Amino acid sequence: MPLRRRLLNLLSDGEFHSGEELGASLGVSRMAVWKHLKALRDMGVEFSVQRGKGYCLPSSLELLERDRILSAVNAMTAAGIDDIAVFLEVDSTNNWLRERMLNGAPSGTVCVAELQLAGRGRRGRTWVSPFAANLYLSLLWRCASGAATLGGLSLVTGVAVLRALHGLGIEVAGLKWPNDILVGDAKLAGVLIDVVGEASGPCAVIVGIGVNVCMPRRKAAAIDQSWTDLHHLAGERSISRNVLAARILDELIPAIDAFDTTGLQPFLDEWRRFDVVRGREVDLMLPNEYITGTARGIDESGALLVDTTHGRRRFVSGDVSVRMTTRNCWWMSGIPPLSGRSPGQRV
Repeated sequence: MPLRRRLLNLLSDGEFHSGEELGASLGVSRMAVWKHLKALRDMGVEFSVQRGKGYCLPSSLELLERDRILSAVNAMTAAGIDDIAVFLEVDSTNNWLRERMLNGAPSGTVCVAELQLAGRGRRGRTWVSPFAANLYLSLLWRCASGAATLGGLSLVTGVAVLRALHGLGIEVAGLKWPNDILVGDAKLAGVLIDVVGEASGPCAVIVGIGVNVCMPRRKAAAIDQSWTDLHHLAGERSISRNVLAARILDELIPAIDAFDTTGLQPFLDEWRRFDVVRGREVDLMLPNEYITGTARGIDESGALLVDTTHGRRRFVSGDVSVRMTTRNCWWMSGIPPLSGRSPGQRV
């Protein structure tokens, strides 16, 4: 186990530990302990220093652990997982899996990280990824069908994440086309799909999922839209990130496997049931066009249907951004968003 991870494990109880004690446990000098603590601070880990007592994290810390995730998934999911790579930091979990995929990594390879240095969302947007605060998870899956058949995969992934959240008691969450999980108008989670391969031949897909678990308010200043997190939604209940990762994998792996075989059809009714956009006024932003209208749900292929002044139009995933223009509707869930963004923002 890397030394910095061992150091965090020692401090994860939230108690004070002296430099001498930490050094003895790690087999290094007190100076080496301080250098590693400084490196962790540069990564965003906060800790207190008190003369005569040593070092202490402000609260207990749960780190992501391969064995804890594997022990929490069901037997069918475990059979579909090749391995789980866990990192303290990585540029992005999707990028790491893409490199491994090009080197022949098998289907079922999973990557999770405490910190993403270059986390990204759809259309190249930055995904704010502070240390050990949220869940950043990616799954590599090799599909027999070609890339041209994967247009509805982001919708299927959204359904899988929503099932996991509902199973953990977050029943107010809903789906926003094409790849977001919202509570009211506040974003809780997002999906990023990367596909590599030929249109009509075997291909590999990397499914990236980010879930806000306990977003530090200071880090959230960089987020340009309404957001919420599980800590806020769960109240006094604590949701383990390791359990969350396991529940998502429990839903995601069979969902992707079914989608590769049967397509989007089995998921349509469920997606429509939790669609938070249908019936609302939306703005659609295309590269050379700006459209307003009323969302009318999705068609059989997963495309968004919008009634405009020129009739009903159809939009496919990846071509538009949706801006909900009705006044903030967090009252639908009874839980307000955690940012002060104004109505009409992109969500």
